[in-house]
This record gives sequence, structure tokens and C-alpha cells, in this order.
Amino acid sequence: MAFLSKVGRIFRQTSNYVTVSNSILQSISSSKIFVGGISYSTDEFGLREAFSKYGQVVNAKIIVDRETGRSRGFAFVTFTSNQEATNAMQLDRQHLHGRRIRVNFATERGSGFGGRGFGGPSGGAVFYDDPLPCGYREEFSVLCH
Repeated sequence: MAFLSKVGRIFRQTSNYVTVSNSILQSISSSKIFVGGISYSTDEFGLREAFSKYGQVVNAKIIVDRETGRSRGFAFVTFTSNQEATNAMQLDRQHLHGRRIRVNFATERGSGFGGRGFGGPSGGAVFYDDPLPCGYREEFSVLCH
């Protein structure tokens, strides 16, 4: 029985490595990049213009808040080839419209709770109905020491 338990554990660990390596390969061969830390004043035209120096931009999409319509501070840019996306990595940690941006290959969102693992949609954040760590049931602005 202990032998079967060890075999099961090894199989689960191996399958996790296969999943991780598949996602790494997929992101390397992707022509879609993630751009984080963009200025709230950056529009899709300005984003397209900045990245078109590195290749033909198929799509430039700034992600906005559903309720307010305001930029959430990140975007996705799709190129015609993965080589062009790789060239655009040169903009990582460079300034765009007054902000230092982060550029990386986009990865597919996982299934489940927003793809963020076991912590739920916000990775284990305290929700309004949950007690704060210090035991208060107040607004989030309450600081507990």
C-alpha cells in the first residue's frame, strides 16, 4: 500500500512538470505579449505606435475596468510572428508615456477561480464579509496591528 502511495505521488509530481513545461513552450512560441504598468492616459493608438517599431501589430488592446471604463494599467499586443514579439521584449523596463512598463510573453489564463490557484479570485485576499486578521468587521481601510 505504501508503494502505491509513493508511485501515485511521483506520477502527480511528474504530471505537474509536464504541464509547466507545456505552458513555457506555449508562451515562447506566442506572438502575443503582456504589457504591464502602462500609464492610464495611454490609448490603444499610442500603444500600437510604440510597439510597431518592432514588427507589424495585429492587435493592441488596453484592458479597462467594466464599471468605470478606466484603464486597469495593462494591455496585450499581438504581432504577426513570435520573432516580432521577441523583438518587442526590448521595451521591458523602458519608459512609455512617463511610466516604466513591463513586457513579457502573454500566457493563457488557467481554469478555475480566475486562474490564480487555490486562493480564489484574488489569491487569498480578505473579502468584505470575512473578518479581518485582527477580528474587526469594518471597511478595508482599518489597519490591524
